[in-house]
Amino acid sequence: MRRPTARQITALLTAGLLLPALAACGSEDKDGESRNGDSSLVIYSGRNEKLVKPLLDKLEEAVGTKVEVRYGDSAELAAQILEEGDRTKAGLFFSQDAGALGALSKEGMLQKLPQTTLDEVDDAYRGSGGDWVGLSGRVRVIAYNPDKVTEGKVPDSVFDVVKPEWKGKVGFAPTNASFQAFVTGMRVLKGDDITRKWLEDLKANGAKTYAHNLATLDAVEAGEVELGLVNHYYWYERVAEKGEDNVDAELKFLPGKDPGALINVAGAGILKDSGQSAAAQKAVDYLLSKEAQTYFADETKEYPLAAGVTSKVEGLPPFESLVSPDIDLGKLQSLQETLAMLREAGLV
Repeated sequence: MRRPTARQITALLTAGLLLPALAACGSEDKDGESRNGDSSLVIYSGRNEKLVKPLLDKLEEAVGTKVEVRYGDSAELAAQILEEGDRTKAGLFFSQDAGALGALSKEGMLQKLPQTTLDEVDDAYRGSGGDWVGLSGRVRVIAYNPDKVTEGKVPDSVFDVVKPEWKGKVGFAPTNASFQAFVTGMRVLKGDDITRKWLEDLKANGAKTYAHNLATLDAVEAGEVELGLVNHYYWYERVAEKGEDNVDAELKFLPGKDPGALINVAGAGILKDSGQSAAAQKAVDYLLSKEAQTYFADETKEYPLAAGVTSKVEGLPPFESLVSPDIDLGKLQSLQETLAMLREAGLV
């Protein structure tokens, strides 16, 4: 039988059809030797290079050895790790979202982390199997154009954006991983029937689709739509770049554990039996340190999850004030039904 290509496995990962056999291929390492043939740490990073390179550049000093970073899409990198199996050169996976980490955890690719490391982060933002930990958080919000609608009129629930008064006035990015994770979260929280109906109603109500969150935010600012379903940090990054007076959009954080208020995380997991465990653990410890957590707070405008660091970004609600739905983030790795629902609803 022909070996699946990386492209095929990426499709399987996206569809939630990961094959356990992929984790079994390859050959064993020599005693304590890293798979990349030397003593360096190899990080597969699903986080954007522009966002995190300055932080990862500091890892060599923190880890005490050479650090090599390979950047890419989180789902594609997780698929690559699964294809490589125990031949992977990766010692640490730095994922943009919990779903990709959940996929590797499900296939037994990640090493159990020390309890002291896990305890750095609230258990809601780490793997239930104890093999990955969240590093920074982002929350789903509704962006709105204040010239078109007042804050008091913005829906308090994502379920309300499909009401007739919002016909043709809502924008979203259906192919974006964060939107798909949110829909998967809705499925976990509310069930398939309710989620399928919401997607069908969104389509029937004339919601407008965009390529990504930034394009959705652009559309809100331009008045193409009155509401946009996005992650919070895109707005705060834009405000930092242009000044709040020059940004023609505002944000509403949803109350009451609404699925539209999902908090997802970027996180890290150590590859099992990579021969790089010691260096990878030092890297995780650094990413949970005050210096790194402050970087996430100040530079990427996300919520720091450890080291007692709190964000000083002006206007950002305190993390403890957010009311997130109760969900095991590791369950966001299963996207098969989500993608099928999006296709059936004509949204992708």
